[in-house]
Parts: sequence; C-alpha cells; structure tokens
Amino acid sequence: MNNMNFKRKLPIPKEVKEQFPLSEKVSRIKEQRDKELMDIISGKEDKLVLIIGPCSADSEEPVLEYIGRLREVQDKVADKIFIIPRIYTNKPRTIGTGYKGMLHQPDPNGESDMLKGILAIRSVHTHAVEQTGFTCADEMLYPENHRYLNDLLAYVAVGARSVENQQHRLTASGLSIPVGMKNPTGGDLSIMMNSIIAAQNGHTFLYRGWEVETSGNPFSHAILRGYVDKFGHAHANYHYEDLHTVLKLYEEKNLKNPAVIVDTNHSNSGKQFEEQIRIAKDVMHSCHISDDIRKLVKGLMIESYLLDGACSVEDNIYGKSITDPCLGWEKTEKLIYELAELW
Repeated sequence: MNNMNFKRKLPIPKEVKEQFPLSEKVSRIKEQRDKELMDIISGKEDKLVLIIGPCSADSEEPVLEYIGRLREVQDKVADKIFIIPRIYTNKPRTIGTGYKGMLHQPDPNGESDMLKGILAIRSVHTHAVEQTGFTCADEMLYPENHRYLNDLLAYVAVGARSVENQQHRLTASGLSIPVGMKNPTGGDLSIMMNSIIAAQNGHTFLYRGWEVETSGNPFSHAILRGYVDKFGHAHANYHYEDLHTVLKLYEEKNLKNPAVIVDTNHSNSGKQFEEQIRIAKDVMHSCHISDDIRKLVKGLMIESYLLDGACSVEDNIYGKSITDPCLGWEKTEKLIYELAELW
C-alpha cells in the first residue's frame, strides 16, 4: 500500500528564477550586503547584527510594511547596527501539525498550495530588496528548497530540530552566505559545534538529483536559543557563563570565524516576548565586561512585528504574529536605538 500521493510536478529553482529574474540593482545590493555581513562575522568590521522580524512571515503586505519601518531606523543607526530582517517563510512544528508557513500556505486560512507558496516566498523576498534595500534571513527548514531563494538571502538559520540532520549540515557547507546553527532543543552544545564543524568542511553528497561537491562554509557559526529539559522546563543559555563556555568550545575546535548570535526569544525567554528587551541588554552587558565575549558575540536574533503578542491563525490580525508572540513596533524601535547606544 502506497500512502504517498504524487499530486503534481513543481518547477525547479532554475525555472522559477528564469520566470522571475532579479534586476542588476538587486544583485548588486545582495553582493554589497553579503560582503559587509561577512566582514562583521570575521571581525573586520565592528557592528552589531540584528536578525529581527516576525516569527513567521504570514503575508506580504504587513511584512513589507514592517521592513519599511526597519529601513528608516537602519539609516539612523548604520554606524553601529547591521539589520537583517527575518522573513521566515516555512515553520517547523513540534508535533508536525498546524500552520507551516507561507511556503505551504500563502493564505494562512487557505488550503496548502506549494506552487503558489514557491511563487509567494520569492515575491516577498524580492520585493523586500527592491523596496527597502534589505536582503533578509530565512530558515533552512527544507535543504532542497534553498535554491528557490539563494540569490536573494543574506542569512540562513538551521533550526534546533534540524541541526543534527546530515542533509542540513552538508547543504550549509555549500552556501556562500553565513549560516547560523542553533543549539538543539535539548541544549547539547556538542551537537551544535559538530554541525558547525561539518558545515565548515567540504563534502560530496546527493542534492536535488545531483552529485555535488562543496568547499565548506567558513562563516557557519553558533546560535544560542536556550533549551528545554526532560521535564519540559525552559532554560536560558545567553548568560555570561554560557558565552564563555561557547568561546572555550570554539578554541578547542580551532574553527574559523568564531561567532555567536543570541536568540532572545524561544527557550531563552521562555517565550515571554517582552523578556527579549532585558535579554538583549544583558548580552550587551556581558560584551562590555569581557573583550573576548565582545569579539565572540556578533549579534542578536529578535522576534518582532507591527503589534505586540500573537493571535490565532483564524483571527489573523494584520501585523500580529500567528505563531510565537513578538515585540510590537514601538518597543522594537526603542530597543534598536538603545542597542545602538550600548554597542
């Protein structure tokens, strides 16, 4: 008995790119921003990276409105902060059910439609660059889908549920942009470090029907997002001691471009979204009291949208997260200016 129904053949990334090509202006912006971000992670430039935006990109209009507001703030803090908006178009689900993101459901209240989803995610990322000059971040939930967006993205995150997966690690080794490896949900830092080692090395493997060879990604690095113990209790790992532990692990492994991005939400905040403000400032304090930590910490990941909190998929309030709760715009804007002063 076959339980898998092959519904239709979807266009490959090359076909989608040919149908929706990028302008020279967009390609030039991406090239410039890629270089600046890699200079920050390698330590050649001293700015704080802010990977910031909604938990999930639910629809294009509110996402682009939010990113447009970020543009105005970025121009005022450009000497201190490098903003990478989050446009997360596919979402991991702990038990597999629920809203899986724009890739699956371009209409959050509609049926799953992968063809419309592929076109929708390329559209929102393209319009973000065209309208705001921002190349953005997305999560590499499905490694085989990355090439639908690889000519647009500034940053890729490998999530806590995916970081031990071999295909994610090998695909990350072939990317030409920074890839952040989150610590797993159980908190084992050795798994995260092993994923960074794998991604920084070259491999030969099967990808989208091809035998591919990669040279390794020297800008693969750590994301600390907290963890959950066997009793279901959330624990933070952004404190000074945690950062020093990761620094020692980097030194032991002798990896290229030691870097940490601190995820201020998820288990670090216990999903209490307003705690992100305090956590971000706590990380800045750690950077001030240790030069080594200051060199290691390259940025923060913050979940933020137009409105505070979250709502149900059914309610789908404009500019309010339909997945994890986020900081609203007023709190976000104030925090960015404060971080610029603290950095």
